[in-house]
Amino acid sequence: MIVITGALGFIGSVVVGALNQNGMENLILVDDFTKTFKNKNLVDKKFTLKLERDIFPEWLSENGKQVDLVIHIGARTDTTEFDVAIFDKLNLNYTKSLWDACSRHQIPFIYASSAATYGDGALGYSDSHEIVNKLVPLNPYGESKNNFDKWAIAQPQQPPYWYGLKFFNVYGPNEYHKARMASVIFHAFNQITATKGMKLFRSHRPDFDDGEQLRDFIYVKDVAQVILWLAEKKPQSGLYNLGTGLARSFLDLARGVFRALDVPENITFIDTPLDIRDKYQYFTQADMTKLQLAGFTHPFTSLEDGVADYVTNFLLQNNYL
Repeated sequence: MIVITGALGFIGSVVVGALNQNGMENLILVDDFTKTFKNKNLVDKKFTLKLERDIFPEWLSENGKQVDLVIHIGARTDTTEFDVAIFDKLNLNYTKSLWDACSRHQIPFIYASSAATYGDGALGYSDSHEIVNKLVPLNPYGESKNNFDKWAIAQPQQPPYWYGLKFFNVYGPNEYHKARMASVIFHAFNQITATKGMKLFRSHRPDFDDGEQLRDFIYVKDVAQVILWLAEKKPQSGLYNLGTGLARSFLDLARGVFRALDVPENITFIDTPLDIRDKYQYFTQADMTKLQLAGFTHPFTSLEDGVADYVTNFLLQNNYL
């Protein structure tokens, strides 16, 4: 039996689908199922039981002997939210309760960390445990993820295998519900189809030209495959970056959407909103050495191929994965 938290959400629902494709249907889905606007993410998915997020920790404590793996994707992911108490409850303390139950019952545990833990990137993007205590995230979301990473590394009692995945910029199907926090590709598609143009954030740093801000964009299908690989191969426990290892510009991304839509390129620039301007990351690029040395050698989807697949087969068709 495998548990997936955040199963209604973007990455969680894609992981459920990938498990189904690999013949695994004895799944426990955990989420806030009152959010019915996400229900399309689970259409045609196979599973055994749904559990509300609030009752799951107690259920896991009582039923842990039946569970083979917990994949904890559920979290508050809004980087514009600044109420620390929300993140303490949903990201930090909730995850601690799952870790403790998995440690007691010796259940492998995979959880979502974030590249937001790296802050402005001053210390680089290595997933070495040696720098975790030195990292300075730029917002409470990143702080909550880094605080749990620090706590997990220090625990004497641990699950038999555990992996904290530092997701970089994930994009792809099933993110329709994410509103402002959806990927730039999703917003580009909507802007271009509505106006035949795309607005990107202007650079507010002299060392970056407009649109040349760089991020490590990773297709959600690749994220799901890494999670399944970790569950099967069980390499050394610890934190692992999950990006492609190749930073690309927002201009590259926007141009890919224009090509996929067969619309002439029309890109303009607007100021970065003041509420996020001083916390905006201008460069992220995952150091993927640790995952590669652990044995994961499959190539990641290129930005061009990922954008084309996402736009052509999902956004234009209003399809879910």
